[in-house]
Amino acid sequence: MSTADPSRVATPPAAVDSPPPAGIDLKQDALGAPSIAFMVIAAAAPLTVMAGVAPLALAIGGVGAPVAYLAAGISFAVFAVAFMAMTRATGGKGAFYSYITLGLGRVAGLASGFLAVVSYNALQIGVYGLLAVQTHDAISRVLGVDIPWPVLALVAIAIVWFVGRRGIDVGARFLGVLLALETGILLVLAVAILVKGGAHGIEFSTFTPKAIFAPGMAGVLAFAFAAFMGFESTALYRSEARDPDRSIPRATYWAVGFMAIFYCFIVQAFGAAQVQQAAGDDVADLFFSAMTTYVGTWATDVMSLLIVTSALASQIAFHNAINRYTYALARDGALPRILDRTHPVYKSPSRAGNLQTILAAVVIAAFGLAGADPYYQLLLVLNTPGIVGIIALQVITSLAVVAYFVRKHYVGAERVGLIAGVLSTILLGLALLLLVANIKLLTNMGTAANAALVGSVGVVFLLGIVAALYFRARVPRTYARIGGLYDDPHASTER
Repeated sequence: MSTADPSRVATPPAAVDSPPPAGIDLKQDALGAPSIAFMVIAAAAPLTVMAGVAPLALAIGGVGAPVAYLAAGISFAVFAVAFMAMTRATGGKGAFYSYITLGLGRVAGLASGFLAVVSYNALQIGVYGLLAVQTHDAISRVLGVDIPWPVLALVAIAIVWFVGRRGIDVGARFLGVLLALETGILLVLAVAILVKGGAHGIEFSTFTPKAIFAPGMAGVLAFAFAAFMGFESTALYRSEARDPDRSIPRATYWAVGFMAIFYCFIVQAFGAAQVQQAAGDDVADLFFSAMTTYVGTWATDVMSLLIVTSALASQIAFHNAINRYTYALARDGALPRILDRTHPVYKSPSRAGNLQTILAAVVIAAFGLAGADPYYQLLLVLNTPGIVGIIALQVITSLAVVAYFVRKHYVGAERVGLIAGVLSTILLGLALLLLVANIKLLTNMGTAANAALVGSVGVVFLLGIVAALYFRARVPRTYARIGGLYDDPHASTER
């Protein structure tokens, strides 16, 4: 008789309602590895990260800032190895929700599923504030028209809803175009730097111990890890991928590798002697100044417009990810089953998309009516717990990978995955601690406000635990479906 934690004990098959396997109603064979990679890179919004966040990282960390992005990329690459090892071992169950359920049990799994939905929503809805500000500035500069930011945000919400509803393949093509444009303008800058050699030629002082361990680098690491948000969502598209056993790992590794190398190179736009002075003097316009210096004014004007499309692409990508998490939770009975309905023509999770759109519109309207600042009181307040929540989920997922392999006696067969799980737990755990310790850099708020923002992540996770315990005590059929583990041969033993 097993002595395992009750939250990991399998429910007898007779007690489980067995709906069709999760994702069966989604559009199958719609995505290849490039399309999936486009979506997760678009979610990270490379142009927005570089133009909007990297200057602050440079101002704080100086010439060592590029190393922070490279270090974050290496850490996430290790996590990706563990993540993909779990995919191989479990037959493809995807994303935080299922993996944590398999590794740590249904209680932790459902709590993680709720935290994922809330965190992704916080990230996505918060960025509408940034998108509205960028759009307002572009329209005001070009047309001289002053449109209130809530109106612009609501228009963006409608566009995101329309693209998401039309199906994942349409969304992937649209994101591919937007991503090509935003990375293209940054590559123009990168090539110009390479040809002209930067302010003092391509330097290696970035990689010296003095630069790496300079004061402020801990804070820069927090920014760097936040720049990779969304790459782990590749697993969410497994049901819609062509040859998912190959396309999902490829997309994951491509996304991590591209972002790590791209970020590291682009942030070296200024020479070692000028980088902190330039960033300190003109943080907001650092990359615009670099574009003007190395390429020309025309490129700066183009980049200002592409920042808007970069944020829009990120919104569409996160909208797709949120909808699939909501769909999975509803399919398992943890959320109202009406949310697991797909569009009869486009095969998109349209009910989940409608709910996410309504939620975003209500939040934007509330902040707008309250006269809130779209950047300081919408973006920062919502994005901060979202970032903390996602990195916390990555740490928990790493722990789940280790627990699963050890419990299933796969230590030998999946030695690389197990080692990667241990390493990613340590690396991402340190990243989470650094992020929380330097949270003021993200929020510019006081101690009490920061504690409330970080604490909200724990509150959501705790509510998920309470919900799981309720299902276990009162609705065992729903409890048995948590994690999408019904009819799963890998879930037939204790979990």
